[in-house]
Amino acid sequence: MAGSKSALVLCMDVGFSMSNSGPGEEPPFELAKKVIQKFVQRQVFAETKDELALVLFGTEDTKNPLALDRQYQHITIHRHLMVADFELLEEIENQIHPESQQADWLDALVVCMDLLQKETKGKKYDRLNIALLTDLNAQSSSDHLDVIIENLKRAGITLQFFLPFPVKDDEEGGGNGGRRSPGHPGTGKGLSMEQKDSVDMMKHIMLTLDEEDGLDQIHTFRNAIEQLRMFKGIERRPMAWPCQLTIGSSLSIRIVGFKAVTEEKLKKIWATVDAQTAQKEDVKRETVYCLDDDNETEVQKDDTIQGFLYGSDIVPFSKVDQDQMKYTHDGKCFAVLGFAKENTVRRHQFMGNQVIKIFAARGDEHAGVALSAVIRALDECKMVAIVRYAYDRRSNPQIGAAFPCIKRDYECLMYVQLPFTEDLRQFTFPSLENNKKFTPSETQLSAVDSLIDSMMLVEEDENGEKRDMLKVHHIPNPAFQRHFQCLHHRAVCPGTPLPPMESWLKAALERPEVISERCQAPLEEMKKKFPLTQVEKKKKLKTSAQIFGKDSEVPDAKKAKGDDEEEEEEYNLADIAEGSVTSVGSVNPDRDFCTLIKRKSLPFGEVCQQLTHRIEQLLGNKNTHYYMKSITCIQAFREQSVKQGNAELYNSYLQSLKRSIPNRGLEVFWDLLVQDAITLISKDEVDGSFVSKNEANQFLVAEEKKEETTAPPAEDTGDFDDLLDMM
Repeated sequence: MAGSKSALVLCMDVGFSMSNSGPGEEPPFELAKKVIQKFVQRQVFAETKDELALVLFGTEDTKNPLALDRQYQHITIHRHLMVADFELLEEIENQIHPESQQADWLDALVVCMDLLQKETKGKKYDRLNIALLTDLNAQSSSDHLDVIIENLKRAGITLQFFLPFPVKDDEEGGGNGGRRSPGHPGTGKGLSMEQKDSVDMMKHIMLTLDEEDGLDQIHTFRNAIEQLRMFKGIERRPMAWPCQLTIGSSLSIRIVGFKAVTEEKLKKIWATVDAQTAQKEDVKRETVYCLDDDNETEVQKDDTIQGFLYGSDIVPFSKVDQDQMKYTHDGKCFAVLGFAKENTVRRHQFMGNQVIKIFAARGDEHAGVALSAVIRALDECKMVAIVRYAYDRRSNPQIGAAFPCIKRDYECLMYVQLPFTEDLRQFTFPSLENNKKFTPSETQLSAVDSLIDSMMLVEEDENGEKRDMLKVHHIPNPAFQRHFQCLHHRAVCPGTPLPPMESWLKAALERPEVISERCQAPLEEMKKKFPLTQVEKKKKLKTSAQIFGKDSEVPDAKKAKGDDEEEEEEYNLADIAEGSVTSVGSVNPDRDFCTLIKRKSLPFGEVCQQLTHRIEQLLGNKNTHYYMKSITCIQAFREQSVKQGNAELYNSYLQSLKRSIPNRGLEVFWDLLVQDAITLISKDEVDGSFVSKNEANQFLVAEEKKEETTAPPAEDTGDFDDLLDMM
C-alpha cells in the first residue's frame, strides 16, 4: 500500500553473560551486534521509510520511562523511533559495548511495548514488531506473562527472538532446547537453569501468539547473519503505465503496463565537498566560458550556442533548431503494426534495458475479455505482435515484439524492444563446415559433449525433480554489494583501509564446487584431444634507425605511444637547460614543436607551419642524417595532430610531399619513410579525418613509374607555398 511503513524495536542484551563463550567461539554479544548492524545497513541503503528504535538491557545505567520504584532497572532506550541513518550505524559501532549487569528480558520486552504504543499513537503503521536478541541467561519472573501476551495481541505487535543456540520443537520442552547442531555453537556447554526456564516461557509466548508458525520466528544469530549479509535493494513501488492497445483504426483496448525487468543503477549522489569540513556548502563551483585565443577572452553564456561536429566543421545549432528537430507525435502509444511467427523474432535481436508486462486495465471487464482473446490467439498460433511503443510525448518511439504469456494466476503480453536498421551489426565470417582444417573428429566432438554434460547446472533431487544449482535470481549485483560495504566501512571507520570483498559474495560468483569436481576429467580429456602448440612470432621489419644506425645527434624518433610521462619530464629538463622555447628551431625541431604545442603559446596552425619550414630546409640537404631528422619531425607532427584531433594539416602536407618526391629526387628519403610506416591519419584515429583506414594503408605503396616522354619539369614547390598560406 502507498505510504505504508513499519515500526520496529531492536532490543539487545548487553549483559555480562553475553560475553561468555567457549574456546574458539565468538561471544554471543559480537554475533548479536553483527545482526543489528547488518539489519540497519539494509534499512539505510534500501532507503526505506520504516522507523527503528534501539533498546539495550543489562546496562550500567537505567534510562526508560517505566523505571519507578526500582523497577525495570538496567534497561536503556538508546534511540527512539526514527528512520535509520548513518548516525545510528556509527553509534552501534562505537557506543555499544558489553556491560557488567544483568536484566530481566521480560522487563525489557515490556519497555519495548510501552515505547511502541506511545511513539506510534496517532500515526499509521502497517506493522509493529519487536526483535529480541539475547542468550536468555538471566532470571525472569513469569508472574505477569499472560498479561504481557494479552497486551501484545491487543496492540497487534509481532515478536521475534534471536538466540545464540537453536530451539527444537519437541515434547521435552526446554530440557532439550539446549541441543545444538554442529553449525550453531553456543556458549560451549549445556543450558543453565535460567536459560531452560526462559526457553519454556519464550515458547509459551510464541505459540500463544501464533499456534502454527510461532516457533518459526525464533532464529539463531548465525542464521540471521547469513540471511542479512546481502544488502537489500532500494524498494520500488510498481508504477502503472496506462495506455490504449490499438489494432487498426477500430479496435482499442484499455491496458496498463508494468516494468517486469529493468536494469538497476546506483543513484548518482556523489557530491564535491570540502576535504577538511566534508560540507558541500563550503565548495562553490563557477563555470566560465572563454575564447580559444591568446588572451582567453571571457564570453557570456548567453553568447554561446551548441555546435555539432561534422567532420572537421562545426555546424551551429541553436535551442530553437534543437526543438524543431525533435520528433513529435501524439503521445503514449502501443499500436499493433502487424503479426509475425514467434520463431522469426530471434533471441539475439532483443535489445533495450527493460521488459514490460501488459495487462488489461483494472476493473474494465470488456478490456480483460478482449486482451485475453488476443493473448490466447497469439499463443495458439505461435505468433507475436509487432508494436509501435512510445512512453510519452517527449520520448522517441520504438518498435518491439509483444509475446503472449499465460501463467496459472494471470496472463499478459511481454513487450521487448527490437532493433532498427542502424542498430544491427552485420558481420561476415568464413564457413567452418567447408574447411577441413577446422573439422573436428568424432573423438573431439565426444570430448566436448562430455564436458558440457559434466557442467550442466541442473540436477535431480531425491524425488527425481530437476532443480537449478545456480539460482541466478538470487545472485546479487556484486558491484552494488561492494559499493554498500565500502560506504558503510568508510562512514563508521574513517581513515582506515577499505575491507576486502566478503567471501560469501566471491563464492556466489564462482562455479559450484560439485561442477568443478565433476568437470575435471572431461577437461583433461579436452587437453589431450585439442593439443596446443606454441607459434613463434614473425620477425619484425627493421626500421631505418636499425639499418643506418642511430647518430648521437639525432633525437630518438621511435618512442612508443604512451610514453607521455617520460616525454613530459624530458621536455621540462630541456626547458631548464635551454631556456624558454619561442619557435621551432633547427637543432631539435621535433622537441621544440612538441613543447610549443604543449604550452599552447602559439596557435596550432602556426606551429605546424614553422615545423614544415624546418622539414623543407632539412630535406634540401639530401643527406641520410638530415633525412632521419626530417622523419623524426614528421613523426612528431603526426603524433601531436592525433592528440589535438586535427588531421587536416598533417594529411595535406604529407600528400603534397609525396607528389613532389620524383621531381625533387627524394626517393631515398621516401623509402626510409615507408620502412617506418609513417602514413596518413585515418578517420579511425581522428574523427575529423577524411581518409579511410584502407586509403591510409595504401598511401605508402609505391606507384609504377611512368616512362618519361617529355623533358624533366623544373622543381615545383607551389604546393608547399599554397599549404603554408592556408596554415
